[in-house]
Amino acid sequence: MNFEHMKVQIISIGNELLNGDTINTNASWLGDYMTSMGFEVTEVHTISDELEVIKKTISRSMSESDLVLCTGGLGPTHDDITKAAVAELFQVQLQQNEDVLSFVQEIFKKRKIPFSNSNYAQAEVPENCEVLFNKMGTAPGMWFHEEECFLAVMPGVPYEMKYLMKEEVSPKLKAHFDQLRVVHSRYIQTAGVGESTLSDEVLGDVTSFLNNGVSLAFLPKPGGVTLRLTSTAQTQKEAEQKLDALASQIYAKAKNYVVGEGKYFTLAEAVGELLKQQNLKIAIAESCTGGMIANELTNIAGSSSYMLGGIVAYANEVKINSLGVSSSDIESVGAVSKEVALAMAKGVAEKLDADIGISTTGIAGPGGGTKEKPVGTVWIGYWDQKQHFALHVEFGKDRLINKERSTRTALEMVRRVLMKIDEMPYNLSKNLA
Repeated sequence: MNFEHMKVQIISIGNELLNGDTINTNASWLGDYMTSMGFEVTEVHTISDELEVIKKTISRSMSESDLVLCTGGLGPTHDDITKAAVAELFQVQLQQNEDVLSFVQEIFKKRKIPFSNSNYAQAEVPENCEVLFNKMGTAPGMWFHEEECFLAVMPGVPYEMKYLMKEEVSPKLKAHFDQLRVVHSRYIQTAGVGESTLSDEVLGDVTSFLNNGVSLAFLPKPGGVTLRLTSTAQTQKEAEQKLDALASQIYAKAKNYVVGEGKYFTLAEAVGELLKQQNLKIAIAESCTGGMIANELTNIAGSSSYMLGGIVAYANEVKINSLGVSSSDIESVGAVSKEVALAMAKGVAEKLDADIGISTTGIAGPGGGTKEKPVGTVWIGYWDQKQHFALHVEFGKDRLINKERSTRTALEMVRRVLMKIDEMPYNLSKNLA
């Protein structure tokens, strides 16, 4: 077949997905995988283990799509009814596949597990399917071609589903859909600017670059925005080249906000690379972030070359005894203050003999706020031999999000200092010592 945009629908089956017991990672993985192959994912369904619901959803999806990918409900227990639903939908009988049966029996033999009657049912498949042999488990996958639509039915266990997609389903897709267009995405990571500001004030109108199969998506997260540039073309090289003009425009307009590129590239990686390039050591003093900044930095292999250590100074006594914070400052202006943030940043740098010291102190919430210092109030300190300042921010009322935003803001503050960018994240002012 020769099609440019083949439509795909994804169906995830299982009550555990609906009630929250299990996170549906299969759907997101399949969406990403199929998009990378050049398919257009139009709908994703999450449904219960009910015969009529399964039949109705598969039937409708097949009538609207070129390909349907279905996961879940292929186990040996009473609630695994996907095979029965598909057989009833297509009005066919289940038949035993001897190759699958032998494989499953061998697995049980090796594991010295009794082979029960329910396990015989694992080898039963609808008579109109082609078996997708599952070497990673006991439930075979099934491949159907009915009424101009293909249907792949796979186990819900993620590593089994991924194995079948890569080893069994993908070769069939490439054989049937031999001239799919290449879909290429490029991810540009930004920090220290909100989504609307980045779109409206920094980048401005980019519609002239969004044509001929090129699109731009804004994916906000605490502390920054990921820009996903996507294009479609006949070849990988052509798809990559089609994004060059848009990417150049983004760099020209948002250079100071761009952290780096890559879907999973982090702000901590960008800071680490700069510290390494400039042969600088950093130390962290954390109160409201509770060690999150140190965790981000030490998630990176080789971070010992620039990360000396940190002190989680949650209690005032630790701020005073370990970081040299003045008890009179805490009494007069409070632990969440410019004075304490400045002292913490300088104190941790001096104590650990670091080139750079940074600190956080704030009211993460949900309680503890006052009229003068509401929940979400955070001071972030910076110290090196040339400058000593603190940033004052006010986030929201969610404790975990406040910790994340404080962490990202602190890291972005360091990145901008190292890049010699005067403007601070979110246009915050430097409160000098």
